[in-house]
Amino acid sequence: MDIVYINDLKVDTVIGIFDWERRIRQTVSLDLEMAADIRRGADSDHIDDALDYKAIGKRVIAFIETSEYQLVETLAENVAQLVLREFNVPWLKLRLSKPGALRGARDVGVIIERGERPDG
Repeated sequence: MDIVYINDLKVDTVIGIFDWERRIRQTVSLDLEMAADIRRGADSDHIDDALDYKAIGKRVIAFIETSEYQLVETLAENVAQLVLREFNVPWLKLRLSKPGALRGARDVGVIIERGERPDG
């Protein structure tokens, strides 16, 4: 199995359970690993034959920027389902963190895997 990835994608959004969090935008950070067979793109050297990480990144940014979830769990699940559905990705691993959410910790968040992991 090949992996196409995006690391440390930072996006500002409304996220949190407290009243003050609902009035501001906070930065979340996203790491995304996506199963893809890169051989066709490698052979043709053409983006149409590859998993377009730029298109995925732009779509994920647009989605997160307009979201207003309370929990990082909900945001992570919805981003994962969007990528699986819209980009025909069979499997992904997503790490979503909220920097500064817990005093003394660099960040907190969730790591989820969705879809069927291809053999290989």
